[in-house]
Amino acid sequence: MKRILVIFTLSFMLFACKDNSVKPEAEEVINEVTNAIKDVAEIEPEVPKTTKEIKEELTAKGFKIFDYVDEATQDTIIMQQYFMAFLKKGAIRMQNEEESAKLQKQHLAHLKKMYQLGYADISGPFGDDGDIRGITIYNVPTLKMADSLANSDPMVKAGRLVIEVHPWWAAKGFELR
Repeated sequence: MKRILVIFTLSFMLFACKDNSVKPEAEEVINEVTNAIKDVAEIEPEVPKTTKEIKEELTAKGFKIFDYVDEATQDTIIMQQYFMAFLKKGAIRMQNEEESAKLQKQHLAHLKKMYQLGYADISGPFGDDGDIRGITIYNVPTLKMADSLANSDPMVKAGRLVIEVHPWWAAKGFELR
C-alpha cells in the first residue's frame, strides 16, 4: 500500500507540473521524478522470514538457540546465544601518549571492522574508571570464535586490555531502547 501511495504521489507531481511550455530546468526535474517512479516501481517488497526459516538458518550456521511462546502476545520468541566480551584493564598500561593514541585508533578500527563484518552487534566503553573498561557483544556461533576475535584487538595484543568472554542469551530481533 505504501509503495502504491508513493508511486501515485510521484506520478501526480509529474503530470501536475508538466505542460507544453516546460523550461529545461523543469524538464530535468521531471526526468528525475520519472526515474524515481521507475526505481520505486521496481523495488520488490521484502518478505519477512518465518520463525521456522530463522531457526533453520541460525542452526545451520551453528548458533545455539531455543524458543518460547510469549503468553501475552502469543508470539514465538527466538532466543540466541551471543558472547559478551568484557574489556578489562591489562597489565601493560605504560604506553606514552603517542602510542596510546595510536592503539586507541587501531582499537576503534578493529571494533568498526567487527561490526561491519557482522561479528559484533554493539560495543562501547563504561562511564567510570573501573577495571572493566567496556564491552563488545559478539554475534558468532562459538565461544572460541568470540574469544579469537576479541583477542585480535590491537589493545589486547599490546597488553593494555585483557578479555573475559561469557555466553549471553538475548531475544532475536529485539532492539535497545
